[in-house]
Amino acid sequence: MNAVVAAVGIMLVLSLCRVHVVVALITGAIAGGLLGGLGIDGSLAAFNKGLGGGATVALSYALLGAFAVAIGKSGLAHALADKVLSMLGRQESGGAGAVKWLLVALLLAVAISSQNILPIHIAFIPLLVPPLLYVLTKLQIDRRLIACVLAFGLITPYMFLPVGFGNIFLKEILLANVAKSGADVTGVAVTQAMLIPALGMVTGLLIALFSYRKPRAYQPQKFESTAQTGVQYSPLTLLVAGVAIAVAFAIQLWLDSMIIGALAGFVIFSVSRVVRWREADDLFTEGMKMMAMIGFIMIAASGFAEVMRETGQVKTLVDTSAQLVGNSKAVGALLMLLVGLLVTMGIGSSFSTVPIIAAIFVPLSMELGFSTLAIVSLVGTAGALGDAGSPASDSTLGPTAGLNVDGQHNHIWDTVVPTFLHYNLPLLAFGWVAAMVL
Repeated sequence: MNAVVAAVGIMLVLSLCRVHVVVALITGAIAGGLLGGLGIDGSLAAFNKGLGGGATVALSYALLGAFAVAIGKSGLAHALADKVLSMLGRQESGGAGAVKWLLVALLLAVAISSQNILPIHIAFIPLLVPPLLYVLTKLQIDRRLIACVLAFGLITPYMFLPVGFGNIFLKEILLANVAKSGADVTGVAVTQAMLIPALGMVTGLLIALFSYRKPRAYQPQKFESTAQTGVQYSPLTLLVAGVAIAVAFAIQLWLDSMIIGALAGFVIFSVSRVVRWREADDLFTEGMKMMAMIGFIMIAASGFAEVMRETGQVKTLVDTSAQLVGNSKAVGALLMLLVGLLVTMGIGSSFSTVPIIAAIFVPLSMELGFSTLAIVSLVGTAGALGDAGSPASDSTLGPTAGLNVDGQHNHIWDTVVPTFLHYNLPLLAFGWVAAMVL
């Protein structure tokens, strides 16, 4: 069996069986390395080599966790909750629904903006979602819906809009690798090529809005203990919170560093005495603990991806799929999309998948008679497939980091499985249609 297929399969099965994702990633990586001929020493060496790739993001999330706890200490979460609850009114049955969809629309808009207008990617989630979590809990909004909304906003803009991260993915990665692999992309409108797949994402979002529309009860006391709800807030503490968040965002954009941005925000809370000096150490430690799981998953995922690369069997998987196609465009398109799904779910990054698959898929697509527009659509969709629904993707780890602050949101069953079902399946279908009709 192909080592990549085995490794990803083992990792996914163990994760679905509620084995911790870090354990599943390590087990899958070692199994894949052994099947790929690396041996136990080679597998461990490759895994250790890859660990550093996730360290920066892991440390960023740890510091963002400390910053998020400081925001909770300022009383911002309860100021928002009080404002929302006052808007609802005690007897207004229709008010809750209006506020619910207003919050959903707000999170969707911010997630989309994080890819282009304010290109901070997942950095906004630990800052924005925890303060809103108290409100979401009071309104009994299903957090699986929020996970799907955030995943949509993190993925769809970069795979369709050629600005911000979309400019990097569509032009610098997708078009560049398609051209490098032998296709003439002169005059190709990349947004036209990715329109139908993007409609698949929209379809998935609409289905998710229906699937998770019913109220879901959570235990408010769990969040209250985490968010330190007994704290009193004032206009000054709320002002400090707003300034700290703005500074964190500004530094993230200026220096392209989540680490420095989060640290600066925490320092502002400390200097303003919203977080007292004698409390700073405990709050900082608490925040880092809160994000520790996400950080370790990111680090382990980098090690997993490195083992998969070292086996050399990602290319073997792509080559084998090409041999199975024959002369059928329909079968060829489907197999290429499925391989893209598998590779991305293992590596956790659509940006890293495209260069791997383009070298084989572009010549194969040209041989089968696909148009250049269809080839761009096919490779782009194959790369984006699996970003939602991968336990190791930042598009699933990010939402979990914000929604699991109180321990009531499971990464696999509340983020990974819902996003896989609602986005990968429609994207697979719409991507196949795009390849056949363009």
